[in-house]
Amino acid sequence: MAQLNDNPIRVGLLGAGTVGSQTARLLVEQKDELAARIGRPIELVGVACLDPDEVDFPWIDKSLLTTDTMKVATNADIVVELIGGTTVARTFVMAAIESGASVVTANKALLAKYGPEIYTAAEAKGVDIYFEAAVGGAIPFLLPLRESLAGDKVTSMLGIVNGTTNYILDEMTTKGLQFDDVLKDAQAKGYAEADPTGDIEGYDAANKAAIMATLGFHTNVTIDDVSVEGITKITADDIAAAAAEHKVIKLLAVVENGEAGVSARVYPALIPESHPLASVHGSFNAVFVKAEAADDLMFYGRGAGGAPTASAVVGDVVAEARHIAQGCTGPSIPMYHELPKAPIGASRAAFAVRFLIHDKPGVLAAIAKEFADHGVSINGVNQDLKPTMTDPGYDGEIQQLRIVTHLTDEVTLRETVEAVRTLDFVTGEPSILRVLD
Repeated sequence: MAQLNDNPIRVGLLGAGTVGSQTARLLVEQKDELAARIGRPIELVGVACLDPDEVDFPWIDKSLLTTDTMKVATNADIVVELIGGTTVARTFVMAAIESGASVVTANKALLAKYGPEIYTAAEAKGVDIYFEAAVGGAIPFLLPLRESLAGDKVTSMLGIVNGTTNYILDEMTTKGLQFDDVLKDAQAKGYAEADPTGDIEGYDAANKAAIMATLGFHTNVTIDDVSVEGITKITADDIAAAAAEHKVIKLLAVVENGEAGVSARVYPALIPESHPLASVHGSFNAVFVKAEAADDLMFYGRGAGGAPTASAVVGDVVAEARHIAQGCTGPSIPMYHELPKAPIGASRAAFAVRFLIHDKPGVLAAIAKEFADHGVSINGVNQDLKPTMTDPGYDGEIQQLRIVTHLTDEVTLRETVEAVRTLDFVTGEPSILRVLD
């Protein structure tokens, strides 16, 4: 056995919240085991927080707590950024890199907005940037993407990367509840934030999609390049219609490198009950990767939570500490491609469109004519589902009409739906969902 080098590797921790406190716990409680794995001990030299008096964990030495975040960021070998946000976090991360420290972060919003700038700065300074926990929590996904698939060409990835929305859709599916009711319940149980906007509108997943596309396709993709659609418009009627077709609705992050260029999108979609992602429930996450040589791969695990996320963070700390102990650097993040961004109109898919209509003769024929006039081919029609909505201005029966299309582009599909909406027998807000095989 090689003799242990007693010279410690200094770790500075920015943030002592849910993930930060659990990261400190793993570093302190496992220090002997980690030292044996690395060949040198790890020493936690500072913990930056907003109010040291509110941080009370037996594994965090009170003398390490400070409000001087910049001091911690510039006086360590490895800086772990867990404060969240973008502007302030960027300042401290760039300062850490400039001081010669490598950085570990779980901050997907930071990387989605400033990732290419941070990666370039780290490479220029000869330090490393690790962020396994930024996508998929505890799932070991990004490192295989960076290293194990380095000899392959990744063509697409789709995944469930937000546990809050996955939980909400699961509850709507199993209990037949409306979105607002499930959201309130999720907030009461602590599964959703008091302000859930980032989750339910798809922004959290969009940040992760930008990171996935950058790493997978070796090109510069930021949050501004991601098309986002959340789950706030999903109703119990949508869930019931999906179940009738042996499908489920999932919020997906989808990145593709196709003929028209790179696309990164977040949207709710219908997937068959037999698809591997259909069995991903609750706070679990999963990413389905397609590569030219490796073919189909799936990564699955806990997508959130203090301890699971801290596990990925500490894994990154250990990886970087090993590089420091060996006098080398880790894998770079090459962005050598200047790939075009595919326009939204280039995206082709099958769609399921649900209309609420006044039940009277000629309605189906009129709607079918609009689809034909716009060049959208209809694959199937379902009129058997009963809606939960009513139209206060109409005394007759309200019928739910669901149309599934063949492949078409999104721009044409939405133009078709808008044309149908102008018909006087159509009421309410149409529902549009992509259909994945």
